[in-house]
Amino acid sequence: MEGFNKENYHILCDKLIITDGVFTAIKSQYGYPPYWTRPNTFETLVLTILEQQVSLASAYAAYIKLKERINTITPQHLLNLSDEELRGCYFSRQKIVYTRELATALLSKKINLEKFTTENDEEVRTELKKLKGIGDWTVDIYLIHALQRTDVFPLGDLALVNAIKMSYGDPGLTKQDMLHLAERWRPYRSIATMMFWHYYIKKKNIKLLH
Repeated sequence: MEGFNKENYHILCDKLIITDGVFTAIKSQYGYPPYWTRPNTFETLVLTILEQQVSLASAYAAYIKLKERINTITPQHLLNLSDEELRGCYFSRQKIVYTRELATALLSKKINLEKFTTENDEEVRTELKKLKGIGDWTVDIYLIHALQRTDVFPLGDLALVNAIKMSYGDPGLTKQDMLHLAERWRPYRSIATMMFWHYYIKKKNIKLLH
């Protein structure tokens, strides 16, 4: 599977920049995007589930609270907590169900994160979406951050959608328009996504906590 890494990250950004002036402007104004990656672990998937449909600050608060409670975030440690203890870590009812299901699937070997490193994007997507509470957005973020796949385009991500509209100066862009635009960014749509996130964070002056 083609992936990005620290060695080729800026090279791939530069390849993307020559395809579309919007990236030239982003790089010129804000520099390269940070190398946003996470390890391929249960902990990373728990954090990604926590980030579903809430602010990054809210998700990170729950994540830190869980780390304080169990120190090392493993499937067994999470399953050892009661629903009440997880609620004390700011987990919603749904996210208690989702993270427990994920933990159980890993312990029972229903899914194997290590195996995902050699599977293509669609195979990973199919396996993960069998689990309750994991949809396309969660898989997209996992593919980009944990598996460093180069050509993922998470159109379910609100920050990405808003960043594209802002950077093109066209609030009327539809998702279909964006898919059409993104064709010229293949096979580096993940890198394009990172560029747009970088733009959005800088433009909105968002302080990342991690």
